[in-house]
Amino acid sequence: MQADEESGFFRIEKYTKEVPTDVIPYLKKWLEAEKANLSPATYKNYLNSINNHLAPWFKEHPVQLHEIRYDTLCQLLGDIKRSGKGKLNVMYCLHRCLDYAWKSERIPLMPPFPERSKYNIVIPVIEWLPEDRQIKVIEAIPPEHQPIYWWLKYHLRRPSEAMALQKEDYDKEKDVFIIRRAFSSKELVKHTKMHKQHVIPCHPDFKPIMDKMPVTFGPYFFVNPTGRLKGQHYQHDFLVDLWNSACAKLGESIRMYAGLKHSSCCQFVNEYGGSVDQLQMLTDHARRDSVMKYTEVKVEAKRKIVADIIRLRRHSVGTKAEENT
Repeated sequence: MQADEESGFFRIEKYTKEVPTDVIPYLKKWLEAEKANLSPATYKNYLNSINNHLAPWFKEHPVQLHEIRYDTLCQLLGDIKRSGKGKLNVMYCLHRCLDYAWKSERIPLMPPFPERSKYNIVIPVIEWLPEDRQIKVIEAIPPEHQPIYWWLKYHLRRPSEAMALQKEDYDKEKDVFIIRRAFSSKELVKHTKMHKQHVIPCHPDFKPIMDKMPVTFGPYFFVNPTGRLKGQHYQHDFLVDLWNSACAKLGESIRMYAGLKHSSCCQFVNEYGGSVDQLQMLTDHARRDSVMKYTEVKVEAKRKIVADIIRLRRHSVGTKAEENT
């Protein structure tokens, strides 16, 4: 109380809890105001952060919007019951809300947020399949469903973009695909995740697969012939189930996203010998750091380095022994 009095923020209601914090209603007001500017998936994630983490915390620790400071945010961060990346998502939601409040002159300044090192984020090692094993998984999928998986393998894109791809998105004259829409939380949105259109050349190994695809009616490039949505696009859960079933047959255990995009990117660098810059151009990543994760030296490469060192050492020892004799 003394600290609040000295800082000029003393309110007896904060301690008697007779008046609730204004943070909770503002969070909800902000989210609805920004809903039109958010993808369905992002809106859903923010709503989860508010309902399950931010609102309960600010109800338990009543503070007014303009009173939020660095120490408040550090305490909040420590109390969030999620992993490092999960904590970051919740805090980012609050950061965007406070930034909105600051720009709207609801708060006098934007408080500094805890340093990234405080989140204890552990960057996982990327899981990926060598190309021979990846191909076997795709071939274990029923033939009528394989085209969309081959497209994902060869074009290094997201499943949500493949599901949303339409016939008009293939320019036959230029032989390119234009990626301009995606599915977000099962809703079709007319933009990609980064709100940027991507023009990618049709991979030559995909062309014979594309030529054999059956003629379909409707706008979508890939149509699920057995799905409940007759003549319509694939559902993400359906694709995941097919992938998991194929993996189970072969004794593989890897998520579809890692088995397709991550694997193809890692293959490009670690098996084909492609450069980071070339991979960045192919994937259209805005930041070089985003593709660096695919270039880490893998276990077999490390094993080869150790074997080479041992061989050179033995050769050196043998040479010295011959000289001494």
